[in-house]
Amino acid sequence: MPETMLIVNGTQRQVDAAPGDRLLDVLRHDLALTGTKYGCGEGQCGACTVLVDGRPVRSCTTRLESVHGATITTIEGLARDGRLHPVQEAFLEVEAFQCGYCTPGMIMAVVGLLQATPRPSDADIARELDRNVCRCGEYRRIVDAVHLAARRMAADVSGGDDA
Repeated sequence: MPETMLIVNGTQRQVDAAPGDRLLDVLRHDLALTGTKYGCGEGQCGACTVLVDGRPVRSCTTRLESVHGATITTIEGLARDGRLHPVQEAFLEVEAFQCGYCTPGMIMAVVGLLQATPRPSDADIARELDRNVCRCGEYRRIVDAVHLAARRMAADVSGGDDA
């Protein structure tokens, strides 16, 4: 099998896997990054969402060959210098989860959203998270967490305190 080079959470990694293998399997089984969850296996639920070159993608339907040389960020790669990402902090603060199974995928989708749309409306959030399923029904709290994270990230950029 040919080796594939990936940059995962800031570290260059060579993986010895078949080009047609799913990114999800490589992350979980070859690289032991189990924060990315298997949900439906069809790209419909969002539990497996990671960032590829800054954009949210479903890792269960992404083939390894399509991400050769790409920069991949998983939930494990969001924290910096021992501090959670603002989206992770917001999810914790507003308790935007119950069972937590969807949470890594939701957080990764939200990080991608806030990179593209720093001040999203409820409609923007609904559109972006439309295919991220929370079986516990915590959608209102998830939306609240997105708005909280957006305010905090904007305050960090402007140097203000907008909590």
